Formats: sequence, structure tokens, C-alpha cells
Amino acid sequence: MSQKRQRNLVQDNRTLAPRSTKTVVYRPESQIRRPRQLLWEMWRDLLASRELAWRLLVRDISAQYRQSFFGIIWAFLPPIVTALGFTLARNNGVVNIGETNIPYPVYVMFSMALWQTFVESLNGPIQAVNQAKPMLAKINFPREAIILAKLGEVFFNFGIKTLLLIGMFILFQVSVSWTVVIAPVALIHLVALGTSLGLFLAPMATLYQDFSRALLMITGFWLFLTPVVFPVPTSGLFGAVVRLNPVTPLLVTVRDLTTTGIVSDPAGFWAVSAIAFVGLFVAWILYRLSMPFVVERISS
Repeated sequence: MSQKRQRNLVQDNRTLAPRSTKTVVYRPESQIRRPRQLLWEMWRDLLASRELAWRLLVRDISAQYRQSFFGIIWAFLPPIVTALGFTLARNNGVVNIGETNIPYPVYVMFSMALWQTFVESLNGPIQAVNQAKPMLAKINFPREAIILAKLGEVFFNFGIKTLLLIGMFILFQVSVSWTVVIAPVALIHLVALGTSLGLFLAPMATLYQDFSRALLMITGFWLFLTPVVFPVPTSGLFGAVVRLNPVTPLLVTVRDLTTTGIVSDPAGFWAVSAIAFVGLFVAWILYRLSMPFVVERISS
């Protein structure tokens, strides 16, 4: 081989090689023994995962509506069907629900959209890890990216439902308070609660499908303990259970800020919000610590 050709090969290899390589060091000791380094790596990976999360979000949303005959209509159907069913049952005296401060069809549809957003944020981390199993087993990347992509999908789906809600508010001539501009803040707190629970369950639900099946039954029962199709009871044992439900103050606050502008349970809202964000941070740490073992199990 001539010297000129050898020089060309060396130059080509330098061109193809990355300019900088990231060295990953694995230690036998747990990361929890180095909390400062763990927090720094969590923050660094969160920032590094933004671009990948955006790409995954665009891919998932495109696939979600491209591989469906009705497409985006599926985002509208569940709240419409639920509102129609309970409205017919209430008007015919099948159920005694009580009076609501806005027309009942709007009340149910709005509340159902909020409940679905909570359930989507709860299931999001579990679905994200399950769907990313092949990628997790083969590629080393910030695991936060798949969670951020699912969060983006949750807010995108709620944005679609908002279009339906706006139409319903106009149709039934429901007035909106000026505090609607801060209602998205309370919605973020509701999503944070669901994400913290889902992130906590994600590692075990990835290894054992029993968690996902049990969660489906639990959320179905949980719906009837949440003031979605009925106003918050003011007395009785059932009323106490509904008020102790952590979803209740967050969901009701979003509804209050949109309609009346008066938060009915500010103490409960801030207490559950604090629990939600602290729980989200703790669940994130547990997710970071457990994912290497999960990846090892699914790779074997």
C-alpha cells in the first residue's frame, strides 16, 4: 500500500471518528452514596434529553393519529360519551347527582377531560418504559427523554380536548372567570401527581405486567371516588373519602379557576401539590437508581 493511500485512510478515519467521546464509568457501589454527583448527573441528563424527547414526541404523536381511521376524533369521544351517558341518566332520574354550578353536560365533559389527563400522566411513564424496551436494551441514552416525551403527549392531548371544551362553553353560554389564565398552573400540579405515581411504579410495571393490569382496575374504581360526574359531597362517610382523595383538590381547583374564580379548598390544593412535587423528585431518584437493574433484566 502506498504512503499516499495510507495517509488518506488515516484522514478518513479521523473524519468519521467523533471529536469528543464521553467516558462512562461504572462503579460497584450505589449512586446514592454520592448524592451530590447523583443530583448533578440527573440535572445534566435532563437537559441533554430535551432534543431526543422532542423527536420521540413528534414520532409518537404522528404514529398515534396516523395509524387510526378516526385519528384525532378519539381524543374527543371519551368525554363526549361519558357526558352523554350521565346526562341521560340524571335527566331520567336514574342517578341523583345534585346541582352543579355550571350546566351538567359541560361539568361532566370538563371534569372527564381533567380526569383523563391525570390517568394519562399516571400511565405515561409505564407505557414509555415498556415501549422503549428494545431501545433501552441496546442504546445508552438519558432515560429521562422517554418520560419527557410522554409528558409532552399528555399536554398535547389535553390541548386537543380544550378545543372541544371551548365549543361546549360557547354552546351552553358558560361564563369564564379571569382566573382561567392561571388554571394551567393547577393543571400542571395535577399532571405532576400522576407522573410521580407512574414514575414510582414504572420499573416494577416493566418487569411484571400484573402492575399494569391492577392499575387499570384501580383507576376505574378511583374514578367513582373523584368528583368527576358529581359535585364534592359535603357530609357523610363517602364525602370524607372523596375529600381525602388526593386528586380531588387538584381537579376541583382547575375547575374552580376556570369557572367561578374562587378556589374552594386552597389548603388541600397546596398540601397535595407539595406532596406531588416532592413525590415526583423522590420517584425520579428511584427511577434513576432502578433503571440499570431493569435494563439488565430485560436484556437477559
